[in-house]
Amino acid sequence: MIWLWILLAAALTIGGMMWLAKLPAAARPLAGAAVMLGLAGYALQGTPSLPGKPVAAPADDEGFGEVLSDPRQGMADRFGPAAKWLGMSDGFARTGKTELAAQTLEKGLEKYPDNVDLWVGLGNALVAHGGGVMSPASALAFDEAARRDPTHPAPPFFAGLALAQGGDLKGAEAVWGELLRRSPADAPWRRDLEMRLAQLRQALGPQLPPETPSDAPPPPDTATAEAP
Repeated sequence: MIWLWILLAAALTIGGMMWLAKLPAAARPLAGAAVMLGLAGYALQGTPSLPGKPVAAPADDEGFGEVLSDPRQGMADRFGPAAKWLGMSDGFARTGKTELAAQTLEKGLEKYPDNVDLWVGLGNALVAHGGGVMSPASALAFDEAARRDPTHPAPPFFAGLALAQGGDLKGAEAVWGELLRRSPADAPWRRDLEMRLAQLRQALGPQLPPETPSDAPPPPDTATAEAP
C-alpha cells in the first residue's frame, strides 16, 4: 500500500513541475529522470514497512539565569534588570558560544555594575568557558558579587558548585558549609543546599586523622612504667 502512495506522490510531483510550474519542454525529461532516480534510490535503501518510532527531544541543560531565577531557589529577581542579560547569555551558552555568553554579561555589567545576579552569571559563564574549572577570572566575579551583597546566597552557592565541578571537594564543602550555617531555616534554597552538601560529604568519605610519622618514637606505656 505504501508504494501506491509513493507512486502517486511522484506522479503529482512530475505533473506539478510540467503544468503548474510550466517547465520548458527541453527540461521535462531531466526533471522526470530526477524523480525516477529518487524512486530508484528509495527502492534500494528505503524501508517503508518499519513501524514509526517517535524520538523525544533531548533535554536542555540548565542555563545560568534559569538556575538563578528559579523561584524555588529564590536567588534572583526573575523580572529584574539582570533577567534580559542572563537570558541572552543563556541563549549563547546553549549553542556552545560560551565566550559570547560571558561578553553579554560584561555588557550588562557596564550598565548595572552593582548587580549581584549579573556578577554571579558572569562567574558561571567563565566557568563554562573554562571547561567547568574555576579560573581566577571566575573566582573574581564571584568575589565581586559577594562584596556587593555579603548576605546574597548565590555567590557562595555557585562558587561552591564551580569548585565541586572542578574537583576541589574540600573547598566546596567549606564554602557550602558556611552558607548553610548562615541560611535561615525557611530559606527556599536551604533544602537543595543540604542535599548537595550531603552528597559532597559522602563523596569525600570519612575524614581520617593525620598519620604519626614512622620515625617518631612510640609513646611511653604509662601502665607498665616503673616509679622512680
